[in-house]
Amino acid sequence: MRSSSPATAIVKVISLLRLLPPSRFASNPLLVPSTSAFSLLPTNYYHHRHHRCSIASRTSFCQGQQCNPIRKQLTATTTTISSYSADKSHSHHHSASASPPSTMPLTYEVLSEQNATTTNAIIEHYATNPEFLALSKSEGDGILQRDDEDASKLQKGIDIAKEKGVLDPDFVPEEYISIDVLGKSPGEVADEILGSVKKGGDGGGVVVLCGLSGTGKGTTVATLKEKLEKEKQVVCWSNGNIFRSVTLLAVTWCEQQSDCNGFEPEKALTKENLASFMKMLEFGKFNGKFDTKISGLGLDLLISEVQNTELKVPKVSKNIPTVAEVTQGEVILFASDAIKQMGEDGIFVLLEGREQTVNYVRTPLRFTLTLSDMSLIGKRRAAQRLAAAALAEVNEGVGEDIITTALDGQLAKMVKEAELDVKGQGWMEYLTGGCLKGK
Repeated sequence: MRSSSPATAIVKVISLLRLLPPSRFASNPLLVPSTSAFSLLPTNYYHHRHHRCSIASRTSFCQGQQCNPIRKQLTATTTTISSYSADKSHSHHHSASASPPSTMPLTYEVLSEQNATTTNAIIEHYATNPEFLALSKSEGDGILQRDDEDASKLQKGIDIAKEKGVLDPDFVPEEYISIDVLGKSPGEVADEILGSVKKGGDGGGVVVLCGLSGTGKGTTVATLKEKLEKEKQVVCWSNGNIFRSVTLLAVTWCEQQSDCNGFEPEKALTKENLASFMKMLEFGKFNGKFDTKISGLGLDLLISEVQNTELKVPKVSKNIPTVAEVTQGEVILFASDAIKQMGEDGIFVLLEGREQTVNYVRTPLRFTLTLSDMSLIGKRRAAQRLAAAALAEVNEGVGEDIITTALDGQLAKMVKEAELDVKGQGWMEYLTGGCLKGK
């Protein structure tokens, strides 16, 4: 039998704790089990500025006296579970790795939907499964780390724009309305937003939607669009094509310079050049509909006609990150003006994005999606991966036993892959933030 890794051991210990009756904890409130087996473990989280929680980083968490309570908690938990395992009246009735019966059937129809119903069914099925919880934590930490990195890069671009005088450093956006999506369907979240929209009256408008990855922004925007289109003309705006257009102009400029060897950003992306490139972009009505026109350096194009051709050629795609870093301010102002025009024309605009960029679009309809149970971010992503992998493995119309067998196989495979990755940086230290080692 394969020996358990330290990670699996600690997760099994904590998961078993959750199976104890409340009476077993009355004498020690430190041992009351939480809704997540990982709630004892410190994790870095990137929080929205209107919804910050005081959670220390892995480095700062283990400095000073904060490590001691956690170490005591984990030690006490281990002691209690040891005594519980010896209790013959319970030891044959529960298994730390077994999944409890699911009240939501994992049928082929549910699996094939590949939506919130699917992920909810899988999360419920593996509610106390330590392998699923381990995978979920790994997925959640990865998502939050990428969010941190993306936010840092965006902020760097915003700071550059402020230094250049493109963006007002004292600009203050309207307040955001925070919506906790825990336990709500995309339709219920959309209806909550629509309640504010309808108070604004008829005509056009702008809805700004922010939130961490995994909170359902994309699904909510799609649901909002479907509901609003029954009464209004709706457009989902993205800054992506504007960044691509500026990149195309910058690359074209280099091609026309005799002293440029390919794309040379230090020559192409000067303050004067960027101002010139932005003047070559015009938003307005062309051929009876709103569009963006690229006119300059020999180019005469409409974005709607070239968004899948000229704007996606390699010379554009590979240089977008470089251009985007120094054009955040210019693109934000261009988008803000375009969105304002559409709103004034009676069009309803849905804008999803990072707070740093959408802050500069004026609208009172600003919403931030949050999750009061942050562990669900990782659980959702893990469930989505499992659902997609299992669906590709099974045949149409198979029974629940085949579905669960496929899910179990994929879970074992993904956990093995995650453990290999995590072991490279110290699995026990990863889970506990180094606290068990007294760092």
